[in-house]
Amino acid sequence: MIMKKHTLVFTIFLHLNQSLSLDPSYEACVAKDCGDGRKVSFPFFINELHDSSCGYPGFELRCSNGSSILRIAENDFIVKDIQYKNSFLRLQDAAILPNPTESCPSKIRNITLDTNRFWIDTVSTMELILISNCSSVLPVNLERYRIRSCEESNEVVMLANDMNLRNVTRSCGYGRKVVETPVELSGEEGRGQVIDGDNYQEVVERGFVLHWLATDCGVCESSGGRCGFNKTTFGFRCFCRDRPHMVSCRTGTKKKSPVILVTALCIGLGTILVVIMLCFIRKFKRRRSTESYVNVENFLKNHEFLAKRYSYLQVKKMTNIFEVKVGQGGFGSVYRGVLSNGNLVAVKILSELKGKGEDFINEVASVGKTSHVNIVSLVGFCFEGHKRALIYEFMPNGSLEKFIHDQIHDQASLDNSQLGWKKLHEIAVGIARGLEYLHIGCNTRILHFDIKPHNILLDQDFSPKISDFGLAKLFPEKRSMISMSHMRGTPGYIAPEVYSRNFGQVSHKSDVYSYGMMILEMVGGRKNIEAEVDHTSEIYFPHWIYKKVEFDEELGLHRSMSNEENEMARKMIIVGLWCIQTNPVNRPTITKALEMLEGDLASLEFPPKPYLSSPSRLGASSITD
Repeated sequence: MIMKKHTLVFTIFLHLNQSLSLDPSYEACVAKDCGDGRKVSFPFFINELHDSSCGYPGFELRCSNGSSILRIAENDFIVKDIQYKNSFLRLQDAAILPNPTESCPSKIRNITLDTNRFWIDTVSTMELILISNCSSVLPVNLERYRIRSCEESNEVVMLANDMNLRNVTRSCGYGRKVVETPVELSGEEGRGQVIDGDNYQEVVERGFVLHWLATDCGVCESSGGRCGFNKTTFGFRCFCRDRPHMVSCRTGTKKKSPVILVTALCIGLGTILVVIMLCFIRKFKRRRSTESYVNVENFLKNHEFLAKRYSYLQVKKMTNIFEVKVGQGGFGSVYRGVLSNGNLVAVKILSELKGKGEDFINEVASVGKTSHVNIVSLVGFCFEGHKRALIYEFMPNGSLEKFIHDQIHDQASLDNSQLGWKKLHEIAVGIARGLEYLHIGCNTRILHFDIKPHNILLDQDFSPKISDFGLAKLFPEKRSMISMSHMRGTPGYIAPEVYSRNFGQVSHKSDVYSYGMMILEMVGGRKNIEAEVDHTSEIYFPHWIYKKVEFDEELGLHRSMSNEENEMARKMIIVGLWCIQTNPVNRPTITKALEMLEGDLASLEFPPKPYLSSPSRLGASSITD
């Protein structure tokens, strides 16, 4: 009887001991704070209080004088608020308005974000300009812009759209250091209303909202777990009382047999469906290929006047069986050819028909209807079975792309290429005239949708001609806007409204955006340019060049520029920045852009700063619908 009682007591003690013995990771990842009352948990963790497995790399906080500090690219930010439900936190730059009794945490630097972790809503924020090394003598009306910071010199702070910004930068002198940091706008829901220049301390203290990207912790937490990070697999872990789990703390036993049975049944049905779908796809492709051929053939019969039709045998003969290849693209290859009259031509061999042959039809219809010195001429075409070719006048200097990239770094090659600033300006004007002809000069308006240096060809005198109309859209002159089912164009040059209708309607202004990106690229000499910014190797070039022109700084595009060349470059930059405005309504027409390019620099109004860029440059490939 006594033995039974001892056994019962031991069993109860064993169960209590097991229930009290928790997994170390589970215990380590309880939410904690730095004394400011803001509980810190996944994806963040406090270095001094948590194990590093309690959060994601790059989400580490530290405690300093009762505040939680987040470091981003060696910038310290005070955490003012954390909203786990909406995945954002409010930050204030710790180097601005520091506590006089405390040491400064860091120098003021431009903020650079890892977009795989954090992002800022540009709609509800504005850039705050901080100017260090500013002269101690400022006009009385500008003294209100001074603010306390961690810089040893006097600090001046202004919103990016403040009308006195240029006056302050001029007063500060050339030894100034300019840094940008985001701040949240005032007004309902943080939108719309711009702050008065008298309360910059309030603006700085408000800080800005930073959103984060991380695995959702809700499923794990609802199961009683605490979220964390597996440092071995670099993946999410749910730390539970007993041990870590993949997603949540599982309870109970699984009935494996039905699951295995259902899985096997699903795999079998899935295999049958895949086979059936493959059969339908093959049949659909054959029918679509036939429809494409008939569609193009009918178009050519009804538009025989557009260009001369050649047989494939004639194409092989004029190219000497494709002997000299002069270009390559997503469409196929380009070869040099000679007609019977001795004229040189460029023969584009198309690899395949897209859709119902729209690319081929667009090219013939668009170029065949045009006649302009800045539009490439279509000499003829070939459409014979699966053999398709477009024949153009030959442009001996090839595309603009190979002449503008990296030319700014080699003055010798700049001189040899004959593309000095005067010639670049002439090319920009010529392209604008060609676009103006397409937009308003034809009976049928033509939108190109793929304006980029690769599609600008140069003749023997380096005069530009717009080419490659495979993505073009034709519509009646009376219509100002068109509808499209999908995005088209080349990443890096696509107007915002083309990839999201939230920005406005697609129209001729979409070509204007591409044109603006292209002439900025002509000025910069490459898609991105290295700038002397702490811990930043490359930044969005339009933002970089905007700041240079806004503050009347030297462009620094290559070693020497005359006053006339500097004026041409600045004129191209201002026109380009107007053309890439996010809202299509704020962009000029191509006719207005042409007037600005040919007009006086002093008469040009400085544009607002562009906040959005086109989708990431994924290469030279074009996107079609």
